[in-house]
Amino acid sequence: MERIIWLVLMIPLAALFTGLGVYAWTRKKPMWFWSGSTVDERDITDVRAYNRANGIMWLCYSAVFWISTVVGVFRMGAAGIVLAVGCLAGIPALIVAYRRIYSKYKVQEEGGKP
Repeated sequence: MERIIWLVLMIPLAALFTGLGVYAWTRKKPMWFWSGSTVDERDITDVRAYNRANGIMWLCYSAVFWISTVVGVFRMGAAGIVLAVGCLAGIPALIVAYRRIYSKYKVQEEGGKP
């Protein structure tokens, strides 16, 4: 029974992050990262590449949830460890990755200063 509950919870959660990655990848306007924030198109040099990088970032994060889901079918304890470590390391990794993506595609003002 615990495996069924695990799958009922994890599959939609993993699909949510996968969907976020696909949405970011295919979005026409710049994808945001923080809730409630926006990114102006004029601030990004290549919106398509910026969104693609955002999409890849979220797809990589969703992999933690998919892997944990599959591991949970065989070993619940190991799945919990994969999920906990993946989330604890993944959230700071998302922040760092997004900052790098934003810095890479941010329009630089003349003189080299942002």
